[in-house]
Amino acid sequence: MQTLFSFPFLTVYLHTGPFPALETHWRSFATSTEFRDSIEQAVHLGIQHQVKGWIADDRQLGAVRPRDLDWVYNDALLPLDQAGLLRFALLESQDTLNRHTIAKVYTRAEPAVSFEIRTFQDITLARAWAKGID
Repeated sequence: MQTLFSFPFLTVYLHTGPFPALETHWRSFATSTEFRDSIEQAVHLGIQHQVKGWIADDRQLGAVRPRDLDWVYNDALLPLDQAGLLRFALLESQDTLNRHTIAKVYTRAEPAVSFEIRTFQDITLARAWAKGID
């Protein structure tokens, strides 16, 4: 696992191998600008590294505005789908309201994207599945 970039609120890792995966590990709240800029950078790197899996560790993610989640749908999930992403592993936020708000975006995305979205409680299982080890 290689660190691609890190901010106080987020670290992004690359898992190399025959089924490369990118991991976003949220550590705290990010402003709208920080959230969008860092996701945009992660998506760009995911496309550059031709990742097939994505691990979204949202367990410590702070509140996210609905308009930012709409942005994620259009500017992150759809481009990842077009780039060939196959598996998206989600570790849900510990904050109940945040978890429900984010879940709506993935529920909306599922019929629009060709990659599979699964929710996990365990980071090891999420990583293995996202990297094609199952």
